[in-house]
Amino acid sequence: MRHLLAFLLLLLSVVVPQAARADTGYDLWLRYQPLDRRQADAVQHRAAYLVAEGNSPTLAAATEELRRGMSAMLAPHSFAVAGSAMRNGAVVIGTPQSSPIVAALGLPLAKLGAEGYLIRSATTAAGARITVIAANQDVGVLYGVFAFLKRVQLGQSLDNLDIADAPRLKVRVLNHWDNLDRYVERGYAGQSIWDWQKLPDHKDPRYTDYARANASIGINGTVLTNVNANADVLRPEWLAKVKALAGVFRPWGIKVYLTARFSAPIELGGLKTADPLDPKVAAWWKAKVEEIYRVIPDFGGFLVKANSEGQPGPNDYKRTHADGANMLADALAPHGGVVMWRAFVYAAENPDDRHKQAYTEFQPLDGKFRDNVLVQVKNGAIDFQPREPFHPLFGAMPRTPLMMEFQITKEYLGFATHLAYLGTMWEEALQADTFRPTRGWTVARVLETPVEPGAATGMAGVANIGSDFNWSGSQFDQANWYAFGRFAWNPEARAEPIARDWAAMTWGSDPAIVDPIVAMMMGSREAVVNYMTPLGLGHLMATGHHHGPGPWIADLARPEWNPVYYHKADAVGIGFDRTATGTNAVAQYAPEVAAQFGDVKRVPEQFLLWFHHVPWDYRTRSGRSLWDELVTHYDRGVGTVAAMQASWEGLKGKVDDARWSEVRDFLAIQRQEAGWWRDASIAYFQSVSKRSLPTGHAAPPHDLDWYKAIKTPYAPGNGK
Repeated sequence: MRHLLAFLLLLLSVVVPQAARADTGYDLWLRYQPLDRRQADAVQHRAAYLVAEGNSPTLAAATEELRRGMSAMLAPHSFAVAGSAMRNGAVVIGTPQSSPIVAALGLPLAKLGAEGYLIRSATTAAGARITVIAANQDVGVLYGVFAFLKRVQLGQSLDNLDIADAPRLKVRVLNHWDNLDRYVERGYAGQSIWDWQKLPDHKDPRYTDYARANASIGINGTVLTNVNANADVLRPEWLAKVKALAGVFRPWGIKVYLTARFSAPIELGGLKTADPLDPKVAAWWKAKVEEIYRVIPDFGGFLVKANSEGQPGPNDYKRTHADGANMLADALAPHGGVVMWRAFVYAAENPDDRHKQAYTEFQPLDGKFRDNVLVQVKNGAIDFQPREPFHPLFGAMPRTPLMMEFQITKEYLGFATHLAYLGTMWEEALQADTFRPTRGWTVARVLETPVEPGAATGMAGVANIGSDFNWSGSQFDQANWYAFGRFAWNPEARAEPIARDWAAMTWGSDPAIVDPIVAMMMGSREAVVNYMTPLGLGHLMATGHHHGPGPWIADLARPEWNPVYYHKADAVGIGFDRTATGTNAVAQYAPEVAAQFGDVKRVPEQFLLWFHHVPWDYRTRSGRSLWDELVTHYDRGVGTVAAMQASWEGLKGKVDDARWSEVRDFLAIQRQEAGWWRDASIAYFQSVSKRSLPTGHAAPPHDLDWYKAIKTPYAPGNGK
């Protein structure tokens, strides 16, 4: 018995610590893993203890985060808060107002604005070598602390630091498509994390971790509710719940926003109309906004989806989007609030090309919106497809603040189980040249440049966050949340360095881990494009839930809901003619862009079928016929997923077993579904084109009817 007890104790001493170290993904990129001894020694030489002066909630959060991160990374070395004593190795944080030390240094902070920060190596008058993290306001100090911790995590030198950074956009928000019953539309990571039933009395500690994660990447706002809005959230009892969340988020520099249902004056106020030009309607909104600010003094404002996909709006009363947005903006302006008015509109009764409809409705309103209105424009003109050309509204409304809307949740890119790093997609959109007013005016530059000094700028991301323990439904989908924050801070950022930072902080800093993971990430979105929508095809997904292929679907009530509307495949060829011989959507772009997109010989081949109906025998730039090229792309996509599987197998034992196994399983699902996409799409388009498969490419294992018979009515993200 004594030997058995000794064996059990030995087993526990081995197993329990390993279990305690098992990584679930909950800590995201804030894992703060211990540095090796050499790195820890070097870091402690420059950062042995913390001097933090000031007692605001935000400075307290910054202080605790720095203590938490450095203590974990330097263990077993110590990192302690040490009052105001000055000696070598001190990290001093604060503003000139909170810290006499910072004030005495006379740092160049003026150009950093309200949220920028400075990290600088300095020497005190007494000769002590210190590192200063300073800003004009407390939130800038918080951002500087996270930047400093990232530098330590990545093993970068702390010698001779002189780093100044500030966000290029003012409004950097997550859009949660979360309903009040905790169902998340297009959500693939469990329920909404907002447990409304327990609020305001119970504030889940997870809310603080959510705020920490967002602050670490510079996100400064969150829209708590679905764009398909429920007016109930504006009732007093719900505002009390929103107030509780706002209180948790405030120290982390995050404002709360709500979606405003345009018909709320009817549903909540008992009015007979929601006409934005009716004085009673304007008075109702003014009173409601005043009520909100009494409860939440730093409320950010409203996000509005109007006259789109059945949502009420000003068009119901023969008013414009500017009329509706301005009425809300006038109510918010005295309090400093903004209106984010979505430009995602299309109508079944409008026979024009869906690609054109948002431009047609909004561009004539340029200059007619109030200063505190941001028109929120998706990256492309259709709907978050795996690849779209940039939206023609960018650059076309020079007198109106436009903000980008990206989708972080992968509604059209395989949900949570397909590895698809979206940083490459966003860089592609942001670096597109609008040529408005001249060459060099990229989408990023349009977003960053205020239409007048002090005007609002912004970027929104449709969140992929839910109640799953790993937050996003998969380990790799965390990278898209992280990348969104980085691009919102700096739209000129690049996808690969962002992926490299995320991989090192999330999986480990060893190049033998980071390099293959980054290679997988950088090729992953192109793989999805290839096996779903190659060569400029789009919107070929199955009905409603958008899970799996459905290029044959032609029986839905609205024409623009049918995949056949977008590919227009027939016996002659395939593709949507948006040139002057078709819908002429190219004319919505600047002449230089229109000339390129409209010329079948000049259009980037990745957008070929987006803008042109091309014969099956058309000779592509590879020398292959269009049909052969299409099949080649489908197989290339599947092959890339197989290569990712092989790369991941090579990381077995180099990362923790739990997360490694999850990714292995998800890649297997992706490989299976990529094959499904490839086989079903080829079977359908072959039935239309009547072409034989090119040599070396396998026929689908089943006939077209077999693929058409596949139904997935309970796929997540659409319905309950």
